[in-house]
Parts: sequence; C-alpha cells; structure tokens
Amino acid sequence: MWGVNVQPYIGLLLPGDRIMGLDTPSALQGGPHNNHIAALAIALKQVATQEYMVYMNQVKRNAKALASALLNRNSRLVTGGTDTHLLLWDLRPLALTGKNFEKVCELCHITVNKTTLFDDNGTITPGGVRIGTPAMTTTAAKITSSLQREYGKAFVKGFDNKKDILELGLLVESFASQFAMPGFDI
Repeated sequence: MWGVNVQPYIGLLLPGDRIMGLDTPSALQGGPHNNHIAALAIALKQVATQEYMVYMNQVKRNAKALASALLNRNSRLVTGGTDTHLLLWDLRPLALTGKNFEKVCELCHITVNKTTLFDDNGTITPGGVRIGTPAMTTTAAKITSSLQREYGKAFVKGFDNKKDILELGLLVESFASQFAMPGFDI
C-alpha cells in the first residue's frame, strides 16, 4: 500500500498519509550513510544560527539593490524584481544574448550564468542571464547605489573592442581587491 494520497488540484496531504519512499531506507539510495547524516546535521545546525540569518538577509538586500539598479536603467527583469538571492535579466531588449554577455562578464572577472527565458530560441544562445548575490555577500560586499553609479556606467555603455573589456576587468579587480576573498592572498 505505497503511494501518496494527494487531493487533486491542491496537492494537500491528509494526516496519516504515507509518502512513497520517505519512511524506508531505500529513499536514501542504498541506506543511511554516516557521512550523509553528518552533513545534514551540520547544515541544519549552521542554518539555525543568528549569523546565518544575518548573512541571508544581507544576500537578499544585495539582490534587491542590484535589481533596483538594473530597473532604474530600464532593464527588464523576468519577474520585475526579486525576493530571493538571484535575479533573471532579460537581455533581448538590448539585442544581446546571454551567451555573449556571459563571455564578456567572464573576461571582466564577473560571474553570471546564461539562462533560457520563456519564448527563447533555444539553449545555445539564450536571451538572459542569472545573477546571484551569495558569493559577493560572502566577501562582505554590500551593494550600494554609489557602487552602481561608479562602475555601472562603464559596463552599460558597451564595448568597442577587447581593450575596453580588459580595462573594465582591471576596474573590477581593483574594486574586488578591497574585499576579503576566501582562497586568495591579496
């Protein structure tokens, strides 16, 4: 008698319902391994701390500040803003592809991910990028409007040649060097 008794259209689980596989060791693919149990225990302990809550609130504030800066420049965000740690930027109104934008950002030492959007032509040349804020928050960076005013203009103006990209890369390195980077001795 395995299975899930879910009410149609609402996905409601009734009290006493058994969810397939959750109460058997087979759900853990071969049994409960000590390293999995330990990793889960450590992760749950870390996310229960006040320090983690402060960090996650700053991650969301950084994402909202970045979204606000992009919206002020009449950029199109897929959801019109963000309530989470990331945003999806639709580059199609700017006649850009996510693939090309990702490559230029990579050359400038900025990490973004190309991503397909609704009504895209395909996954090879998607029309958007996904930008997350946890990594920059980990380095203790706080996005402010002055940061956007200072460095955003250089990126939005466009690039005439590879020299412009390299110059922006140097600006990014200069800006990022003021923050502690795990794994780098600056």
